[in-house]
Amino acid sequence: MNETIDLMKKHTSVRRFTEEPISEKGLRAIIDAGRAASSWKNFQSYSIIVVRSQEKKAALFDLVPQKAIRQSSVFLLFIGDLNRAKKGVCLHTDTFYPQGVENILISSVDASLVAQNTLLAAESLGYGGVIIGLVRYASREIAELFNLPNYTYPIFGIALGKPAQHHTVKPRLPYEAVVFEEKYQEQDVSIIQTYNQVQADYAGNRATDTWSERLTAQFAKKPNLASQNLLQDKKLL
Repeated sequence: MNETIDLMKKHTSVRRFTEEPISEKGLRAIIDAGRAASSWKNFQSYSIIVVRSQEKKAALFDLVPQKAIRQSSVFLLFIGDLNRAKKGVCLHTDTFYPQGVENILISSVDASLVAQNTLLAAESLGYGGVIIGLVRYASREIAELFNLPNYTYPIFGIALGKPAQHHTVKPRLPYEAVVFEEKYQEQDVSIIQTYNQVQADYAGNRATDTWSERLTAQFAKKPNLASQNLLQDKKLL
């Protein structure tokens, strides 16, 4: 329909990069485009840590062993940040209540909107990337590595660089399975079974499990408590 929509619909995760760097000017343009995203009441309840040094990327890789981190030209760590909010509130009152699900959602959603904008901007300039949520499984260690103060927590990171691989676009669930008119329409398990086959056809010989088996690996066991424990430590729960 237009170049923007075409670019968005061509998105694939990129995990392997060439050695071509992202220039300072290019990175600034990418991040500024990301920061133009919508924000709850314009609070901008997030921060971004730019990781360029091989030493810091290696330290992060030791905690989150994803090869894209070490190969990337730059790794962006997105932080849920109510630390600035505390400073603003304290200009007017001694009370500050950052704890709870609502405020965690505010900061997490703000960061997510910025991250999607950031990745799209990078792709528009010929770069690629992958969002790495596994940083949450090492929340405490990452908080220490990056000197995160109270009222902040890591949400995910984006490894960015010039793509050294190109995949076809991964098929999404059918439109009718996720978009409903006027009210929620609960569907039977056939939607899952059909999509299992769609994903298997897409993956071919690379398939090691089905889509529903990946759901099972995530949601049929007790959750990882690393983020919850850190949120408590940082006075957000």
